Amino acid sequence: MSAAPLSHLFSPFRLGHLTLRNRIVSTGHETHLNERGLIGDRLIAYHEARARGGAGLIMTEVALVHPSAVFVADPIRVDTDACIPGYRKLAETLHAHDTAVIAQLFHPGREMLASEDGTTPVSFSASAVPNERFHVMPRPMPPEMITEVVTAHAAAARRMQAAGMDGVEIVASHGYLPAQFLNPNVNQRDDAYGGSLENRTRFLRDIAAAIRAETGPEFVIGLRISGDEKSHEGLEADEILLACEMIAQEGNLSYVSVVAGSSATLAGSVHIAPPMFEETGYTAPLAQALRQRTGLPTIVTGRINQPQDADKIVATGQADLCGMTRAMICDPDMGNKAQAGRLDDIRACIACNQACIGHFHDGYPISCIQNPVSGRELDYGVAPAAAARRRIMVVGGGPAGMKAAAVAAARGHKVTLFEKAQQLGGQARLAQLLPQRSEFGGIITNLSREMELAGVALRKGTPVTREVIEAEAPDAVIVATGATPRWPEFEGRETAHVVDAWQVLQGEVKPGKSVLVADWRADWIGIGVAEQLAQAGHSVTLAVNGYMPGQTIQMYVRDASIARLHRLGVECVPYVRLFGADEDTVYLQHLMSGEPVIREGVDTLVLCQGHTPDGSVEAILRDMDLEYHLAGDCLSPRTAEEAVWEGLKLGMRV
Repeated sequence: MSAAPLSHLFSPFRLGHLTLRNRIVSTGHETHLNERGLIGDRLIAYHEARARGGAGLIMTEVALVHPSAVFVADPIRVDTDACIPGYRKLAETLHAHDTAVIAQLFHPGREMLASEDGTTPVSFSASAVPNERFHVMPRPMPPEMITEVVTAHAAAARRMQAAGMDGVEIVASHGYLPAQFLNPNVNQRDDAYGGSLENRTRFLRDIAAAIRAETGPEFVIGLRISGDEKSHEGLEADEILLACEMIAQEGNLSYVSVVAGSSATLAGSVHIAPPMFEETGYTAPLAQALRQRTGLPTIVTGRINQPQDADKIVATGQADLCGMTRAMICDPDMGNKAQAGRLDDIRACIACNQACIGHFHDGYPISCIQNPVSGRELDYGVAPAAAARRRIMVVGGGPAGMKAAAVAAARGHKVTLFEKAQQLGGQARLAQLLPQRSEFGGIITNLSREMELAGVALRKGTPVTREVIEAEAPDAVIVATGATPRWPEFEGRETAHVVDAWQVLQGEVKPGKSVLVADWRADWIGIGVAEQLAQAGHSVTLAVNGYMPGQTIQMYVRDASIARLHRLGVECVPYVRLFGADEDTVYLQHLMSGEPVIREGVDTLVLCQGHTPDGSVEAILRDMDLEYHLAGDCLSPRTAEEAVWEGLKLGMRV
């Protein structure tokens, strides 16, 4: 399908001495792909995929300018010359694809997430004001340390220039150290760096001036800042506009990069990687205000996952460049596809946060639930052509089966996918029915298109029996039959009004006025069902077999969901397991004390108790002399991420 030319997005742009080929930016984001604090082949391959795929500008992730800036285990460091060779190789690689590359320079201040050895380091900030999210009490930076950190920024920029990088970006966003100096609620100093706005901007102005003096007039220097920290004691939009205007007047900045939110609070942190419930491009008005106030070229980032949206933002003058980071984690070739008019072929990001920032928070390398090649480019970046064309039968049209079929067919096999339902998608069809989760259905659209492009034959509405397998006569079978809702044994299961989450979502049952949701997995299902029922007017209790609702899902998704439950008046009961039920009472047991927790006046018990693998087709194949493989929930019930990842591996293997 041809598309509009997206002429604004694909027009060149002058940024300092750089001429960018388009307005698409991969902004700085944590990857956990560095090698002992240095840039190596894994991280270069990751960024090269996005450069090859059409990014005009790539920002590397935060790099520590000073020993006091350690905020996670094994961060990238630019405080010694040891960093130069890795950055030089990265710059040369990306420049070969006509992509500019800028390095982020970083000091978190009091925003300490972890440490290098498990002990809590001393943190530093403008003043001894603790943060809410990490419960860190910082030490005020003495004047000589401020000078040292300013100088460290300049020295790091000199190293980046020596490495051939096109510029540096000072990270003052999300409540990190420079923002702590700007914020009067955090900066309580009475010296030249505190009090008036002129004094509170001095730290940033000193950094920018020191970098400019060290690198010269042609080097690009950017400032990343939150246009609104969206926190109860965070910087607000008007304060940020005034501060940025003052900083810009000194003439050392080449651009400003605008985001939203703050690391310092749970509410503010959601905006670091806004989940799917945030409106597309919702930060654009913040960028427009800063662009108008400072007169500087402006980048905006925040839920811009489609090139059409980015083109509109540029066309309307809200920003000059668009950060489309998660969009390119999901589809590194987004830029090239969009420029060629192949919009339907783009694998659109659904902002689930599960394997991108979710992996970072769990300490693992970056990936994507829809694109497991992300972060694994060296091992899976190229799918080898099949040595011999085989007849592959895929059973199950959920994410695992769809991905396996698409990859195997793209390699040259003759692939037919069998799905017993009339629609593809498996549990993703249910996920999209939950409040604030409709975009999750995009995984079905994206995988369906991948199969179509690869030439997969579909047989929907076809249950697979031994006779069907024999008639198909495959060389190999990939089984991806998924799972069904788990109904554990408990007293009263047959007599009380008990239903499961799938029945609720599909409208097969009518829950009573008072509902208790028994959530064993502590994932998105229990939270989502509780929210849906509360929105429909039910009185809801969410009983969780864990520390909190959503314990197993990415923290920004979880925290925002808990906020909605609170507004809806849902009672959350953690640390309990389901014990039994009768016609109007649910009996729970506290996980730690073992004591009963009884909820009376319950009309309906809703089970969110995980899933049981569907082994029906596997049982048939065990008695047949056929090669077969399992993927997804029929192997072990988990998430869409594992399903797609296993589908990819099997598609590459058969």
